[in-house]
Amino acid sequence: MKEGVKSRILITGGAGFIGSNLCEYFLSKGQEVTCLDNFATGHRHNLKDFIDNPNFRLIEGDIRNAIDCQNAVKGIDYVLHQAALGSVPRSINDPVTTNDVNVSGFLNMLVASTDAKVKRFMYAASSSTYGDSAGLPKVEDVIGKPLSPYAITKYVNELYADIFSKTYGLETIGLRYFNVFGRKQDPNGAYAAVIPKFVMQLMNHETITINGDGNYSRDFTYIDNVIQMNELAMTTDNPAAVNTVYNTAFGDRNTLNDLVNYLKEYLAKYDPAIADVEVSYGPNRAGDIPHSLASIAKAKELLGYNPQYSLQQGLKEAIDWYWNNLK
Repeated sequence: MKEGVKSRILITGGAGFIGSNLCEYFLSKGQEVTCLDNFATGHRHNLKDFIDNPNFRLIEGDIRNAIDCQNAVKGIDYVLHQAALGSVPRSINDPVTTNDVNVSGFLNMLVASTDAKVKRFMYAASSSTYGDSAGLPKVEDVIGKPLSPYAITKYVNELYADIFSKTYGLETIGLRYFNVFGRKQDPNGAYAAVIPKFVMQLMNHETITINGDGNYSRDFTYIDNVIQMNELAMTTDNPAAVNTVYNTAFGDRNTLNDLVNYLKEYLAKYDPAIADVEVSYGPNRAGDIPHSLASIAKAKELLGYNPQYSLQQGLKEAIDWYWNNLK
């Protein structure tokens, strides 16, 4: 951020995992932050460290409600749109609600942002957009067919953003998140992400179950890399860098077996018994992509992206947070 320049930032889904980390970061930089959240998947405890910050404003509302969106964008310079119903399995179980939130809600935010003349609209896109494209690493302009209702919604977001930039002049940047993890990520619930879920199970000495044989691989991306990308997208003054999408990742991949081995190794430093927790294997999940690896060349070239945290470095930070906050 430019020193001494205060911006007014709206973060939708600001009580969620990624959103609350973005709120905290931009408040630490002296920015004015508004959070719009309906607490369907976000948590009030994610806001506790800054709820009383005079630069912070919370709006309880739903992106499916156009009036809520219009109220939230009043006087806003930049929108960081994180609000969505995540999870491939959730979308398979309930495609209608996933579409309502991720497509209709997204469109509401685009319209409201255009009408309010915000400077730029950044949004959480997804690596699921690559679908059945088999090539590695994933390059932004080569995608396949979506493999889940969730993936369809995130691809539709990109199509709508492109139309709004071309038709209405709204600057947009989509960030295709690759398996983001880190502090404040919820370990509970039917659709918990794999890393916090495994961490909690290991801390409780519970057998963990890997979907498939454990050889599916992912480009696991620590939250601080994602924060860096959002800031770069928001602040770039490079005309060639806007109205497009970027992979938001570390640019490396690890198998689920690798992941579990790292988790056991790092957690065993806190509790040696964790090294002996059993691992079992179950069926592959419907809609899962076998392998995921991002090319981050485009983000490096156009935004100056330089991710600082590998999976191993990020896990050490995340495990320290989980141990001290959830044990």
